[in-house]
Amino acid sequence: MKSIHILLVEDNEGDILLTTEALEESKIINKITVLRDGKKAIDFFENLKDKNDIPELVLLDINLPKKSGHEVLVYIKNNEKYKQIPVIMLTTSSSENDILGSYKNHVNCYITKPIEVQDFMRAVAKIEDFWINIVSIPKE
Repeated sequence: MKSIHILLVEDNEGDILLTTEALEESKIINKITVLRDGKKAIDFFENLKDKNDIPELVLLDINLPKKSGHEVLVYIKNNEKYKQIPVIMLTTSSSENDILGSYKNHVNCYITKPIEVQDFMRAVAKIEDFWINIVSIPKE
């Protein structure tokens, strides 16, 4: 099993705790960077100096302060250096407009957060298993 750098962009403290806990429960040791608003996520990418700090997977909420998840997604997918990074929308929104808008902007996967804690933890574990153990993610 391989270890990857995961960028979690989420403003809800409970969801941050559950997501990081689910990721840490696996036998895979991942580097997890947590950012709590969309502007910080864009600033993170704009200020990257070392290509080894580029995340290999982004878990992105839609409803964020300062800049929305949609804006962050557009930034990532329109940037030549970052557009190959898989971005997963992990959000409470089940709005058709949000789903369609995300896929139009090249999201790799859209997941509506389950309400029950155990279902949420299972969903995150499945995301991790699929995107780390099954899928080949480009290094650059």
